[in-house]
Amino acid sequence: MKLRYSDIRKHLRVNRLNGSADNVATLTHYLQNQDLESSATYEQYAHSFYEELQRNVPEFGDISMQHLKSIKWDIPFPSPDRPKFTFIDLFAGIGGFRLACQNLGGKCVFTSEWNESAKSTYEANFAEVPFGDITKESTKAFIPKQFDVLCAGFPCQAFSIAGKRGGFEDTRGTLFFDVAEIIKRHQPKAFFLENVKGLRNHDKGRTLTTILNVLRNDLNYFVPDPEIVNAKNFGVPQNRERIFIVGYRKDLGIDRFEYPEPLDEPVAIEDIFEEEEVSVKYYLSTQYLKTLKEHKARHESKGNGFGFEIIPNDSIANAVVCGGMGRERNLIIDNRLTNFTPVTKIKGEVNREGIRKMTPREWARLQGFPDTYRICVSDVQAYRQFGNSVAVPAIQATAEKLLEQLNLQ
Repeated sequence: MKLRYSDIRKHLRVNRLNGSADNVATLTHYLQNQDLESSATYEQYAHSFYEELQRNVPEFGDISMQHLKSIKWDIPFPSPDRPKFTFIDLFAGIGGFRLACQNLGGKCVFTSEWNESAKSTYEANFAEVPFGDITKESTKAFIPKQFDVLCAGFPCQAFSIAGKRGGFEDTRGTLFFDVAEIIKRHQPKAFFLENVKGLRNHDKGRTLTTILNVLRNDLNYFVPDPEIVNAKNFGVPQNRERIFIVGYRKDLGIDRFEYPEPLDEPVAIEDIFEEEEVSVKYYLSTQYLKTLKEHKARHESKGNGFGFEIIPNDSIANAVVCGGMGRERNLIIDNRLTNFTPVTKIKGEVNREGIRKMTPREWARLQGFPDTYRICVSDVQAYRQFGNSVAVPAIQATAEKLLEQLNLQ
């Protein structure tokens, strides 16, 4: 019987949690990339870790490396057998970029993510453990020499550029510097960067100006003006605006790019609701609902718009976010509840108005993740992960345009 990834996953997980995260990353990357030149980057370390497993894990004693290399990927999203292009996935989160690019025929040859919970979700869906902190040289050393596209949803940070020209060196100490450094070293054909809408005006516009100066002048890439792209225009009922920045290496002779046109498709949150009655744990207690109403009333009396919000079924959701009022800004009315007995400790009773939070699966759908995507963490972690993720359909539509210019579609 062919060895399945699920047969060895638990043993790899134990080793990863015991401090061997990058060891597991090298092995899973090696197995995933064995038919590509990029496998050479991981081969030595993967074999060393495999030998360690054979010595210390009885279940690995009879598993040959050849057996491992013919493994069956019993996961929701295996890599394409005949990839059209290669890419790397930085600040990978739970794999929104990867899912979009794989849908277009891409093969991920390196991924990194520092959050352990996000790593678990990523690995459960793609059978690849991301490497850790991308600011470390030890992590960057595992990036294969060549790949076609760099993808990164890097965090927004200010630069210390007072009195300086705002170039490559002035971004040191920020995560954008690490992205720029990787582009400089590896010279991919193209890159696709994603960030919050506020990047446009961050530090009075100086942050974005510096980023574009580095990409265009220091790194010598053709970079069209960035675009604010809204997820609601690409088939998901969420008002989520993000800034997209794409670029092509100038020697390729590409001097034009058009971001995708919005789809002419009506969307509404009722399209992503759970099909069956959900657990009572998602329904607000009367006491908590009273607290939310009082909180909103206090802010309204001051002329502020803060507070909870119930989204009409035929409308679209506010942007899902990882903290604060993220869930409370996207409450819905669902009157299908039949059992009002609490399953968690709450103050008061379960409200009879049908007011509940969206479930993690509904948040996944708001971000364009298919229902086959595995949610293997707590609700708290799942909300955080989907709130931090990219909206897959918007990424995919833009990536498709980017690849068309490279003749990789």
